[in-house]
This record gives sequence, structure tokens and C-alpha cells, in this order.
Amino acid sequence: MIKSELVQKIAEANPHLYQRDVENIVNAILEQIVSALERGDRVELRGFGAFSVKKRDARVGRNPRTGKQVEVSEKSVPYFKTGKEMRERLNDGR
Repeated sequence: MIKSELVQKIAEANPHLYQRDVENIVNAILEQIVSALERGDRVELRGFGAFSVKKRDARVGRNPRTGKQVEVSEKSVPYFKTGKEMRERLNDGR
């Protein structure tokens, strides 16, 4: 599912809201999550999961095409851990 499909499904489930308003709400939620992660905060949505940022240290990597060693700088990467309720729903069918 892509963002436009999410907006469309939410708008269909809430006919009293205009689609452009739903789109603005979805964009605002995502922007707040990104802003919190930029500040180094953790975003937890109970039953869904938690977003956080992890640091990857600088290291020496390898160019797969040439085999030469390459310096890879330190970076921050987003991390998502599913909530208990989501894990249970996903694994119910097994």
C-alpha cells in the first residue's frame, strides 16, 4: 500500500471528511514522526510499533563491482519495531 491508497481508504471509511483533509492529516502525522526522529526522539504507537533512530559506526566496506575497499561514513538509520498486538495479528494464521 502506498500513501495515496492509505489516504483513499481512510477517506472512504470517513465519508464526512474531504479527501484533501485526510491527505493533510496523514502528511501531518508522518511529518511529526520524521521531526521527532530528527530530534533523536522515539515515537511509540501502542499496538502498532515504535520508530527510533540507530547509529551505524563508520567502517571499511567493499565495492561489490571492483572489490576495492571503500570508507563508509557514520550514519543514522531509521528503525521500526512492531508492537505486540501487530505481531500477534500477523502470526495468528500460523
